[in-house]
Amino acid sequence: MHNFYQLKQIMEINSWTKNKQGVDQNGDIFSAWMEAIGFKLVRYPREAIGDHLHFISTHKEGKKLLLLGHLDTVFPPESFETFREDEEWIYGPGACDMKGGNFVALEALRHLFDTFGEVVNIDFLLVSDEETGSDDSKYLTAEIAKNYDYCMVFESAGKNDEVVVGRKGVGTFFVDIEGVAAHAGNHYSDGADANLEAAQKLMKLIALTDLSKQTTVNVGKIEGGIGANTISPKSKLTFELRYTTSDERDRVLLVIDEIVATSYVPRTVSTLSGGIQRDVMQPSENQQNFIKQINTLCGISLPTERRGGVSDANIVSSVGVATIDGWGPYGDGDHTVHERASKKSFEERIDLVTQILTHFMNGKIN
Repeated sequence: MHNFYQLKQIMEINSWTKNKQGVDQNGDIFSAWMEAIGFKLVRYPREAIGDHLHFISTHKEGKKLLLLGHLDTVFPPESFETFREDEEWIYGPGACDMKGGNFVALEALRHLFDTFGEVVNIDFLLVSDEETGSDDSKYLTAEIAKNYDYCMVFESAGKNDEVVVGRKGVGTFFVDIEGVAAHAGNHYSDGADANLEAAQKLMKLIALTDLSKQTTVNVGKIEGGIGANTISPKSKLTFELRYTTSDERDRVLLVIDEIVATSYVPRTVSTLSGGIQRDVMQPSENQQNFIKQINTLCGISLPTERRGGVSDANIVSSVGVATIDGWGPYGDGDHTVHERASKKSFEERIDLVTQILTHFMNGKIN
């Protein structure tokens, strides 16, 4: 059974995305551990968020594997900062999302270093802003990922130890609507009702949902108007798109543009902003080949699943890298004060990931 003291050490540091000091402290501790097993650090400094960290192993000819995780958690300072364990579970912030996952990767890399004396062609990227949408790091991740053949992402495993082969794409959009204000009693016809325009657009947007294809459009927020006696001069819609295929993405984006460009209420003008945050992670032939090789080499049948939520696996997958997510421990309660991860799952994941990385180092994964 593993000693979880080092995991406790980083879990008790507040790593809320906006707490740069805490995220960097977490990263500095992790850097010391990685450098102790021969990795060189390339740091990407940031002013408002934690630095992104890219740990580089010894590089030789052959395939390259990227391990991917994030340093940040969702809990503001003093909201949830305690570590606790019993016989079965680790409890605390990041237990499964995803300090626990990072710990799995670290322990597997340590086993490789102890066995071979070095780690070859396996690098580790830790970003600092995944929990707020990777708005800064997604460009860096996409660029770095292009240098690799495979990627393993250490978000939490499924309940039955599933790894993740597909995730929905997600986009967040804003429609700003300009109308014309007028007194609702004396000059009703002089106005152009931005709220009415928003209502028309809301209905059109929601109609783009196609549950048979797992495409959803949700208008989650509406703002507008001044008061009951004034025709609304402004309104704003905030909505989210989630989709499972690039074809659905293209279909919906085209109609969104049409809806925004159309004035259902004369003299209103609408502007669209926002966009796709993380593109869809679709199962691919290269990914399936990666799984087949793992199954054969490790003598297992790796269970797989698709998830509606997104992760940085979306980013790497969308640039064509064979990507598998869900290599962290199984846990539940993530994003709540009940977050926990299974000790048994930690052991099983560390063992399996060590096997996979060993086969990779031995050139058996191609």
